[in-house]
Amino acid sequence: MHGSSIVKTGVIAAMISTLGMTTSALAEKTYSGRDKLIAHSDEFQKRIIEVTEGVYAAVGYSASNVTLIQGKDGSIIVDTSANPVDAKAIMAAFGERLRHPVKAIIYTHNHPDHTGGATVFAGKDQPAIYSHKLLVTAKPDTGRGRRDGGDAFGTKLPDEDFINAGTQLEYGRTTPHTRDGFIPPNDTFDGAEKDLTISGVSLKLIFTPGEADENISVWLPDGKVLIAGDVFLKTFPNIAPLRGLPTRPVEKWIKSLDTLIALDPDFVVPGHMGTIQNAADAKDALTAYRDGIKFVYDKTMEGIAKGRTPDELVQEVKLPDNLAKHHYLQEFYGTVAWSVRGIFAQQAGWFDGNPTHIFPLTDKQRAEKLIALVGGTDKLLKNAQDALGSGEAQWAAEQADHLLAVDGKNSAALDVKIKAFRELGERQMNATTRNYYLTVANSLKAERATQE
Repeated sequence: MHGSSIVKTGVIAAMISTLGMTTSALAEKTYSGRDKLIAHSDEFQKRIIEVTEGVYAAVGYSASNVTLIQGKDGSIIVDTSANPVDAKAIMAAFGERLRHPVKAIIYTHNHPDHTGGATVFAGKDQPAIYSHKLLVTAKPDTGRGRRDGGDAFGTKLPDEDFINAGTQLEYGRTTPHTRDGFIPPNDTFDGAEKDLTISGVSLKLIFTPGEADENISVWLPDGKVLIAGDVFLKTFPNIAPLRGLPTRPVEKWIKSLDTLIALDPDFVVPGHMGTIQNAADAKDALTAYRDGIKFVYDKTMEGIAKGRTPDELVQEVKLPDNLAKHHYLQEFYGTVAWSVRGIFAQQAGWFDGNPTHIFPLTDKQRAEKLIALVGGTDKLLKNAQDALGSGEAQWAAEQADHLLAVDGKNSAALDVKIKAFRELGERQMNATTRNYYLTVANSLKAERATQE
């Protein structure tokens, strides 16, 4: 990983001119969320972890973890990194621990950061390629097209703005996620599990849908090692992604975690970030992860039954302290609020029950009426600027949106929106939120420059 992509505390020079602050004034401004996100980057340090005898995890060399299982006369690889470049670096890091031939490659799921380097590990060994049958027909996990330059992964952010991507240090910023190294699976299963013995190693492939519909977890019963894929991560799960994807199947996810908890593993290798090296920590983390998802789901469903709106539920549904403080439920990637909204839409549809919202005014119609109500464009702009100056960045952005709905080239309103988004972005501990705010701010700044 190149050093310029690691943002240290205090690397904020790029926002000084945008916010119009002096260096000393900005240096005095602290953001606890940003500092937590910076500390979270320690999870992505490059290292080879000996999980237990014969099992090694490569962490931080690519967007996702790659696990090496040594067999009697060869090796097994679980997930293959994001691309051939990263895969070659991991091969070199494994060194003599990787015994040829590679007998098998196992994909936990279809996401490109887990499947992009298979050709490198396979070489000329012609390994069997295992996955769940659903991987063959899985749709690309792409999300909506960019709106206003939005990007939850921060792919185009300058280094001084970028910290990490929540579950990985970077998402294609140095080496892109590609399908260049993907090899289609040639041995799939469509049931709940599949027992295998490969190169003398007994293992079980377990269907555990969650973040991906086709996710499987790999269980090594002799060593009590669980390789979980993306059904378990060291961050609150991304149940309803900001980048625009269907809400993940929450009930299935909970059931998957019940299955993994019942295994009582001694060691856990998640799809991203560091490993767990003892049974007590494994049980605690898996249980908290399951309980956190279940709590949000249950409370949202209770609220729906009582007629609560999504906006009301976002304010009401909060994790209890023991879960909110748990290391595996910090909101670096997903958030409770988005999960509530996603579950509401998944279970109750788009309508919140208020008839006013059945056929609402367009943004422009509403803005024209509000601007007239407050006394004109100049008055609303002054209110927005005052809100920004008093630290009410969200209110400033909302007022700027009304002005821009009427006149998309209003330079002063664009300036308020850019500054508001930069301020909101710097406050975040959630990586995808930060990346989206700052990328849109930069995109709007470029747009405004073309108008001048």
